[in-house]
Amino acid sequence: MRNYTILLILFFIVSCGKDSKKESKTSENEHSAIEIISPLEQIASGFIFVEGPAADQNGNIYFSDIPNQRIHIWTLQDSLKTFRENSNGSNGLFFDKNQNLIACEGYASRLSLTTPEGDYSIIASEFEGKSFNKTNDLWPDPKGGVYFTDPQYDGDMENLNQGGMHVYYLSPDHHTVLRVCDDLVRPNGIIGTPDGKILYVSDRGAGKTYKYNITADGTLSEKTLFVNEGSDGMTLDENGNLYITTKDKSQVDIYSKEGNHLKTIEIPEAPTNVCFGGKNRELLFITAHTSLYRIGLDAKGVD
Repeated sequence: MRNYTILLILFFIVSCGKDSKKESKTSENEHSAIEIISPLEQIASGFIFVEGPAADQNGNIYFSDIPNQRIHIWTLQDSLKTFRENSNGSNGLFFDKNQNLIACEGYASRLSLTTPEGDYSIIASEFEGKSFNKTNDLWPDPKGGVYFTDPQYDGDMENLNQGGMHVYYLSPDHHTVLRVCDDLVRPNGIIGTPDGKILYVSDRGAGKTYKYNITADGTLSEKTLFVNEGSDGMTLDENGNLYITTKDKSQVDIYSKEGNHLKTIEIPEAPTNVCFGGKNRELLFITAHTSLYRIGLDAKGVD
């Protein structure tokens, strides 16, 4: 009788464990599900090559038309405005915690900052006395520092200004630039988690996206392959899902933070970058060569 009782207890423990794991898995899948709640729309077109969408604190979308050297705004009222002419080929854009607009000015190989009042300044233009290649994409961290990529896609590919294509970190006081990644082929898209602990970097040259831990001094550690897919621009939603643009497939692919593929959004043109915007960050905006698109999802973006 005693042995029978022990067996019953063991059976109960194992069964509860299985149910707990099953509930956990179900909860995780429900948490990571992505559903489309409004169809893909082409909301603006006629550009040459658009990139770098970024949402301000109200949800307006700023984006670059690189060859035309303009930064535009798609407003909450569904109107198009020009924010800046002669933008020095600005590519990636991002608002920092103080609502300063930081831009990768690719034609000038530097980072610029524009305050909410409109004051403009250059905050990074060289590393170890040499100019950057073509600053491309960026992510400001919660401390006020800025991670940015510096690839090159044209011109002299044998004699690069920086001897290669790397990832850099501009310190919060904007006085020091560190090279934090020097083993990638051609880094491009970059995004970090809101808590400032994880950084995702896409190596488009190798067709891979990596995940790093961010250390206290801004350097990176524990490089891990996240997905075997490169990306131009990237963003995250509130659940930690990563959205990457795959130009060769003309689609946006969504991955859970564990690296599981969740959904594909097909785009009529090859996408270049993505961000969440709108009043409640409920809309995904996609730049794609000549056009700006948006789609409604049951996920929200994070700042």
